[in-house]
Amino acid sequence: MTRDSGTAVDRRAVLRGSLAGAAALTVPSLAGAAPAQALSGRPSAEWGVQVGDVTASSGLVWARSDRRARMVVETAATDSFRGARRWVGPVVGPGTDFTGRTPLVGLPPGEQIHYRVVLADPDDPRRTGRPVYGTFRTAPAHRKDIRFLWSGDLAGQGWGINPDRGGYRIFDHMRRLDPDFFLCSGDTIYADGPIQERVALPGGGTWRNLTTPEKSKVAETLAEFRGAFRYNLLDANLRDFNAQVPSIVQWDDHEVRNNWYPGQILDDARYTEKSVDVLAARSLRAFGEYFPFTERSDEDGRVYRVLRHGPLLDVFVLDMRTYRDANSPGRRPDDNGGILGARQLAWLKRELSRSRAVWKVIASDMPLGLVVPDGAVNFEAVAQGDPGAPLGRELQIAELLRHIKHRRITGTLWLTADVHYTSAQHYDPARAAFKDFAPFWEFVSGPLNAGGFPAVGLDGTFGPEQPFVKAPTTANVPPGQDSQFFGEVAIDADSGELTVRLRAESGAVLFTKVLQPGRVGQ
Repeated sequence: MTRDSGTAVDRRAVLRGSLAGAAALTVPSLAGAAPAQALSGRPSAEWGVQVGDVTASSGLVWARSDRRARMVVETAATDSFRGARRWVGPVVGPGTDFTGRTPLVGLPPGEQIHYRVVLADPDDPRRTGRPVYGTFRTAPAHRKDIRFLWSGDLAGQGWGINPDRGGYRIFDHMRRLDPDFFLCSGDTIYADGPIQERVALPGGGTWRNLTTPEKSKVAETLAEFRGAFRYNLLDANLRDFNAQVPSIVQWDDHEVRNNWYPGQILDDARYTEKSVDVLAARSLRAFGEYFPFTERSDEDGRVYRVLRHGPLLDVFVLDMRTYRDANSPGRRPDDNGGILGARQLAWLKRELSRSRAVWKVIASDMPLGLVVPDGAVNFEAVAQGDPGAPLGRELQIAELLRHIKHRRITGTLWLTADVHYTSAQHYDPARAAFKDFAPFWEFVSGPLNAGGFPAVGLDGTFGPEQPFVKAPTTANVPPGQDSQFFGEVAIDADSGELTVRLRAESGAVLFTKVLQPGRVGQ
C-alpha cells in the first residue's frame, strides 16, 4: 500500500457518489450499513481503520463491520506484506455496535508498520471482506526526530460534512504533513449539536450538510451517541487521515453536552433524559467503542493516561470533565473536586515526577488562563475571572505548578483547544498573583470543523501574556472563512529543541516558537 492507495481513492469515489445532488444529502440510519456500499454477502469494513495509543512496541487497531464478523489484522514491514504477522482479534457484534480493537504487541521501535484489516464470517472463515489498509510509525526507542499535530472541535455549531467544500478538508492538509501522531484535544463530536441539511450563511448563501437520522437531534440514547461518533467517519478525508496517522484522543464537554459536569440535572427542553450522569455514561461507552484507546478498568474506564514516545517525549492526557465540581462563580477558598479530582491530580504529579522524557506535553482539554464563562456568573474552565490569588479550580492548578517547580521538573508544555481560535500564552510568576511556579508556555489551536469565535479575556492569577492570537471578530464563523486551525510540534533529535507552529486550515504557518530543552523561563 502507498500513502495514496487505490483503496483510499475508491473510498473517496464512493463517498462522492453518495453525496451527488441535494436529494442525496440525507443518509439512512447508520446502525448497520457501511457508509459507502450496500450489504453484500461478506463483512465490510468501509468505515475505515484507526490506530491509537501507539508505543515503541505496540498499537491498537480499530475497525467496524457492517455485521457480525471476526476481526483479523496482518502487519508487515513493507506494503508488499511479505512475511506478514497475523493477529486474530475479537468477534465484533451488536454489543459494541460492530466495532472492534485488536492490540498489536512486540512491534519493532521507530519503524513504519503496514497493516491490513480483514473481516471474516465467524461461522465460515473463508468468507472474508475486502482488506482495508493502514500504516503508522511506532515510537522510537532512541532519540529520533518527532513531529505531531494537535487540534479539536469537530462538527460543531451545525457545521457538518459539506460536500460543496469537499468535507473536512483540514484533515487532508494535516495528513500531507505526515505526522507521527495526532492529539485530538476534545470535542471529538457535538452530541448536543444537531446537523441540519441546510444552514443559512452570514451575508447570504447556504451551507449544505450531509445528514443522518442520528444527528438530527441531540444525542440521548446509546444508539444516538454511537451515531454521532459514526457521523464523522462518513468523511473520506478523515478516514484517509486515520489510515495514516495514529491518534491520541481525549474528551471534553460536547461529547455529552455543552459545559456539563457530574451530577448536573438539565433544564433543557430538547432532552427527555435530564440526568447528565446517565448521558455521560452512554457517551463514554460509545467513545470507547469508536476510538482506539486502552480503557482503564480501575476507575470506570478512565480517559486520563500517559503515552511515552521515546526518550524525548511523554504525553500526559488529562480528563477535565469526569472529576470536576459544578460550574460556579469560582470564588470558593477550597478546591472540592476542583477540575481534575484528587486522584487524577495525585496521578499527574506522580507521573510527571517519574518522567525522564526531555519534553512533557500536558494535553489539557481546557485552557488554564483563558476566561471561559458558563452563563452570566459561572465559569466553565480553570480561570474564574479574578486576577488575584488562586480560588476554586485554580487551587489544583496552583498545587500542580508548585509541584513542578519544587521537584525541578523541566520541559513541561501545555496544549489545548476548546475556545475555537488559536493563540500562544506564556505564564510567568513575575506577572502573576500566584508566584510559586516556574514559567511555562500554553498553546491553543482549533477548531477542526466548527464555528470560529472571538478571543476571550486573560486571567492574571498565573501571569499569562499573549504574544499571538488569531480569532474571528464575530461569533460562529463557518469553516472556510479563515476560522479553522491546528498546531504542530516538532522535536529535533540532535539538539532537543522543540518548535511549535500554529497553522491555518491550509497548513500556512501563522506563528512559530522555538523552545530549548532544560531551560526555565523561556
